[in-house]
Amino acid sequence: MMLTKKLLPVLLAVSVIAAACGNDADASGSDTGTASITVYSGRSEELIKPLLDAFTAQTGIAVQVRFGDSAELALLVQTEGESSPADVFISQSPGALGLLAGEDRLRPLDPDLVSLVDPAFAASDGTWVGLTGRVRVIVYNSEMVDEADLPDSVLDLTDPKYAGKVGVAPTNGSFQDFVTAMRAEIGDEATLEWLEGMAANDSPNYQKNSPIVEAVGRGEIPMGLVNHYYNLRALEADPSVPSANYFLPADDLGSLVIVTGGAVLASSDAPREGEQLLEFLLSERAQETFAAQTQEYPLRPGVAPPPGLPPLEGYAADTIDYDLLGDGLTGTIELIRESGIEQ
Repeated sequence: MMLTKKLLPVLLAVSVIAAACGNDADASGSDTGTASITVYSGRSEELIKPLLDAFTAQTGIAVQVRFGDSAELALLVQTEGESSPADVFISQSPGALGLLAGEDRLRPLDPDLVSLVDPAFAASDGTWVGLTGRVRVIVYNSEMVDEADLPDSVLDLTDPKYAGKVGVAPTNGSFQDFVTAMRAEIGDEATLEWLEGMAANDSPNYQKNSPIVEAVGRGEIPMGLVNHYYNLRALEADPSVPSANYFLPADDLGSLVIVTGGAVLASSDAPREGEQLLEFLLSERAQETFAAQTQEYPLRPGVAPPPGLPPLEGYAADTIDYDLLGDGLTGTIELIRESGIEQ
């Protein structure tokens, strides 16, 4: 069952979520009447709209949505400035959130809302809060690669023995966030050296994570750098596909946890209603829906991850300070281009 096949149970769950999440979603006040908010969403309509509809059913708050790429929407907010119609920004990438936070475009959230997740998964200044988590992994073809031959560190992938074997997506937001985290940890010079090493290895390029997983499953390439959930979805669609996730050691940069997140714009005329939406998306039922539909990690403590995944509480993945991801996003894109890894 791929994502599209899960829409029916999600839609059926809308009324259940609306009823069950009442205490979580509307804890901040009384009836909002005909209030409305505008959301800029870097998450797809297929994924997020059923939950937004459930929020409206619960609170009476109408939601207008503009869907698009997270980075492009962040640039749009920059262009619109104080006149932006957006109240809430939901991002696929922490880099886009950090970019806006660094320009004072985001409003500090209620501390009670931010406290719904571990401090590692929210901005240190409280301007945005994580909604779900994705762990970076190496997806590999189990018929072509023995797990014992996989690297101990993502930094080892520049070894000539991996030449032409590791698929990457240099223009994808999650790869860019990963590179920004690498810059924060080991510096620009070492990061550029790694990128140039991957370029010298002729690492096959793909636009997104899913084509990398598909190529691995077909045996087109032995392995690739992706987020964990893409292969889980591929295996749901076809359990016979010979692809598997390899979680790098917990202290390695390759085990970065990348969050999706939400924020209220500083220019919003409806900040209270915007916070209600974020609180709703962090309710237990909504978090369970995210986990079931996307195979991502729920970030609210106590909500179980999808079956077969190590719990975030017990897996010391590298979370990095996400504020640094936003501050370095533009420089990261320039570094990637300079390295020659883009083909």
